[in-house]
Amino acid sequence: MENLIEIKNDYNSLDKLYQFLEKTSDLECSKEYDIWEHRTNANGELAQCIIIKKSGMHAVKAFFVNKDTVKINHIIPNKMMNAYFGKSVKIRRNIIEIIAGFVKQALLKGSQEKAFKELESVINKAAA
Repeated sequence: MENLIEIKNDYNSLDKLYQFLEKTSDLECSKEYDIWEHRTNANGELAQCIIIKKSGMHAVKAFFVNKDTVKINHIIPNKMMNAYFGKSVKIRRNIIEIIAGFVKQALLKGSQEKAFKELESVINKAAA
């Protein structure tokens, strides 16, 4: 689950958007390095993103794709839970891992979509 949201000019940097979300939201907000996608910035360093966390299983990651557009993705913020329930990035998976992945996605899909919509509405407060 992901979405692109156009942000007001008042919040056109990661720091400004983070401060706005921290003030207006009652959910846990943090600014962290993007360990989920391993994105890098222009200097080759790990890029930062904003994490809005609802629980150990549900959060969204927000980062700028251009000057005024933020991309948000659903993530599992807990690293241990992400190892069990996150998407596998292995190149070669056996049939049991493939089937288990489909079962996990089927079981978690409803709750993830509900949490994503709720967390997306928090970021929409800064939308243009």
